[in-house]
Amino acid sequence: MRQQARKPAWFRVPPPWGRVFSKVDRLLQDESLNTVCRSALCPNIGECFNQATATFLLLGDTCTRNCPYCNIDFGKPPAPPDPEEPRRIARAVSVLKLRHAVLTSVARDDLPDGGAAHFARTIEAIHSKCPGTDVEVLIPDFRGSLESLQIVLDAGPRVLNHNVETVPSLYRKIRPSGDYGRSLELLSRARQMAPDGLTKSGLMVGLGESLEEIDQVMTDLRESGCDVITIGQYLQPPRGPVPVARYYHPEEFVSLGRRARELGFRQVESGPLVRSSYHAANHVPADSATPSRSPSPPSR
Repeated sequence: MRQQARKPAWFRVPPPWGRVFSKVDRLLQDESLNTVCRSALCPNIGECFNQATATFLLLGDTCTRNCPYCNIDFGKPPAPPDPEEPRRIARAVSVLKLRHAVLTSVARDDLPDGGAAHFARTIEAIHSKCPGTDVEVLIPDFRGSLESLQIVLDAGPRVLNHNVETVPSLYRKIRPSGDYGRSLELLSRARQMAPDGLTKSGLMVGLGESLEEIDQVMTDLRESGCDVITIGQYLQPPRGPVPVARYYHPEEFVSLGRRARELGFRQVESGPLVRSSYHAANHVPADSATPSRSPSPPSR
């Protein structure tokens, strides 16, 4: 494994501690809930927990895909979906008084619907217990299943997020189980199926991509109808085999964000420590309404 360069000073963050941090951490433990904040070693865990928010990780903590950029454990999930998890998450959202709840999951290719119904049940549980709370879902690609996508959208999430993660030329190395075209198609279909909702995607940089490739990905996302983009620095996980190719300077992230706005994204979050759900509540207009939950057939 090639040794990566030392992290620049702008990656230093305060240690995750404090009264609110402890309250959130204890609540998540008491409810036996997983978060991507811990499972993926998010550098913003201290900031987010101290703002009484977290990104809930559905369907366990073992992923059926082995993406080398990710810290989440890979293997055969040890258990079927927990039917009580949606209720526990809704209760946690209520206790934390979240106005914007973010749900994501491990990939569950072992399930016929990829976990879509579990997403839907969790969205519905939050809407039932916390009717004023917007829900954002960061979903896997469901292997391209429009039926699974429709199940999630019928539950009425305010934001449908699916990350392309990297540029097409690096997919075989970085996202071997993914497909760039399939991800773009998912975002495009989500825009057609739920025109009142917001679509969102995220991109990591620092893996060896060129600026021209980044620009092309942003252009592709806009052409797919994507409303919101997040751009952040890739950081090698402790057990990860892929080193950082280079660290982008904060000013480069400013430039990337400026270019994304020029392309027409409604909301842009671009910075070294930005992750998919960073400042997620700010990506939804304050006066926007939750989309209708009435089902519509998938377009083909």
